[in-house]
Amino acid sequence: MHDIQQIREDPEGVKAGLARRGMDAPIDEIAALDTERRSVLVEVENLKAERNIVSKEIGRMKDPGEREAKITAMRGLGTHVDELDQRVSEIEEILHRMLSEIPNIPDPSAPDGPDESANQVVRTVGEKPAYSFEPQPHWDLGTQLGILDFERGAKISGSRFYILSGAGARLQRALISWMLDLHIGQGYLEKYPPFLVRGETLFATGHLPKFADNLYRDAEEDLYMVPTAEVPLTGMHRDEILEKETLPLHYCAYTACFRREKMSAGRDVRGIKRGHQFDKVEMYTYCEPSESETELGRMLADAEATCAQLGLTYRVLELCTGDLGFSAQKSYDIEVWAPGCEEWLEVSSISNCGAFQARRANVRYKPEPKAKTEFLHTLNGSGLGLPRTLIAVLETYQQEDGSVVVPEVLKPWMGGLDHISAPEK
Repeated sequence: MHDIQQIREDPEGVKAGLARRGMDAPIDEIAALDTERRSVLVEVENLKAERNIVSKEIGRMKDPGEREAKITAMRGLGTHVDELDQRVSEIEEILHRMLSEIPNIPDPSAPDGPDESANQVVRTVGEKPAYSFEPQPHWDLGTQLGILDFERGAKISGSRFYILSGAGARLQRALISWMLDLHIGQGYLEKYPPFLVRGETLFATGHLPKFADNLYRDAEEDLYMVPTAEVPLTGMHRDEILEKETLPLHYCAYTACFRREKMSAGRDVRGIKRGHQFDKVEMYTYCEPSESETELGRMLADAEATCAQLGLTYRVLELCTGDLGFSAQKSYDIEVWAPGCEEWLEVSSISNCGAFQARRANVRYKPEPKAKTEFLHTLNGSGLGLPRTLIAVLETYQQEDGSVVVPEVLKPWMGGLDHISAPEK
């Protein structure tokens, strides 16, 4: 959410910032409505003051005729005040809607570019693995191992659903448990939030109203299924004033995530990399504004550690202005190499949202005991997202005989299983 004060003071700067996203926002219209709102408010306050003065005069009048004439005149003033109050409400509703649909302004350091083609590779860690055989994509590998069932997933829920079975289900669960424990060791406090949230909680993160079509909603209870744990972790402190001494707050959480994936036929729909339901471990930070850039670096390093300890080849990209998420002002993506698919798969996006989400959620703190409250900065990032991490593990650790070696760090969560093999016929 944007600060209307910033638009009043620097409308051209706001327009220039949004233009870096390729967006022509109605800033002039917003500024004009804000000017009208303030003008009407002044008129309303003046008329109400006049009404109070006249009301006192009426109370002192002795002549009944003069008194009745004054009361009649004041009825007209009262009607006009009600009309002006209604106009203020209408303007505020329009302003709220318009402001809520405008994305965050990119950080000055974010590289300019129209779309993902302009994202910049910051570093690549590790070499693409070489094999003495032709590595299989996970959709073949998982099916042959008996751990991935597309047919029955589609039978019970439709396209873009699947079932993980046996060691595949256990491997998914191992990844979630290991990642949570890793983040706890990095200083994050684990949360287990609801998977259903109210609309105002989604508004706080910027998912509503912009992305309403991508969300699953229960109409009877008016609750939404979470698209990411970022949503409930933001909503936790909505309308709160946090103590400075408690900052920064570092949270991690596992949730299933639900999104309407609208895809056309082609390469990107093969396998399990895009689905309507997926698992994700999320990292989240609340901090003072002066610390958010440092916290962004910390969260990026924590997500990278997940890839590194899994032994995956990965790369870090800094997102250009045209590819930033709605609420982000600066973001880094982490992509892992999937040798069977022969492509880089995004498993994490680490974003600094500045005060954008905190303003929408009304989460504040006091920089000093007697100071005015200020909005916090919020950051979020996957640590990591599934099933793409699962894909990379299966395809990276596959063997010539079609089995898959379990990564060393996951073995304690696999009940001693050190490799996944096809069931004996």
